[in-house]
Amino acid sequence: MDNTQKDVISSSLSFGEGKGEALFEAILAGKLEPAVEVTQQAIEEGMAPQTLINDYMIKAMGEIGQRFQDGKAFVPQLLMSARAMKGSLELLKPLLQGAASVTIGKVVIGTVKGDLHDIGKNLVASMFEGCGFEVVNIGIDVPAEKFVEAVKEHNADILCISALLTTTMGYMEVVIEALKAAGIREQVKVMVGGAPVNEDYARQIGADGYSDNANSAIAKAKELLDLIND
Repeated sequence: MDNTQKDVISSSLSFGEGKGEALFEAILAGKLEPAVEVTQQAIEEGMAPQTLINDYMIKAMGEIGQRFQDGKAFVPQLLMSARAMKGSLELLKPLLQGAASVTIGKVVIGTVKGDLHDIGKNLVASMFEGCGFEVVNIGIDVPAEKFVEAVKEHNADILCISALLTTTMGYMEVVIEALKAAGIREQVKVMVGGAPVNEDYARQIGADGYSDNANSAIAKAKELLDLIND
């Protein structure tokens, strides 16, 4: 951590509501230990968990996501911020039991059968987790039936299907058809992404949304679930 980040975090720790601002800065900087420390202090001072999540943690992930989209931050920073967010969230989850849900939606994500690429998928998954979604990452080389089973088992709000090859992108339509055959297509929003995929293709195969980067994926997911103003 550089001196500027230390100054921001330490000075914020001195003030009551400043705990939230310190948490925002720690997550934005991708600093796990300070994020966890200030979260614990905020809990001890009686700050509402949902306030910490909505007003500081999710906003910090939104900011790092925007920087990533603008080319001002890169994959390591994005992953570090998501890690810091998850560390803080682990402290808050027990306090939210029986209260408002800690998640804003449940996402199942995987790379299609025949495709072994996972870096982009994992980045999107981390971004979803950092922004308050519960994520079930079912991996790579995933057959249609496994996508269907995961959607059923986890009662997913969104299914994210990834393909990084022109030779495998056609399998996305197979997955969507499998959802229809299982009678659950209308129960879940389907998002697709990956290097060879575009908006026109997404529309052609009957997907609900498309994204070409991790940050816009969050915005599209919130749009699909009518969470834009939440």
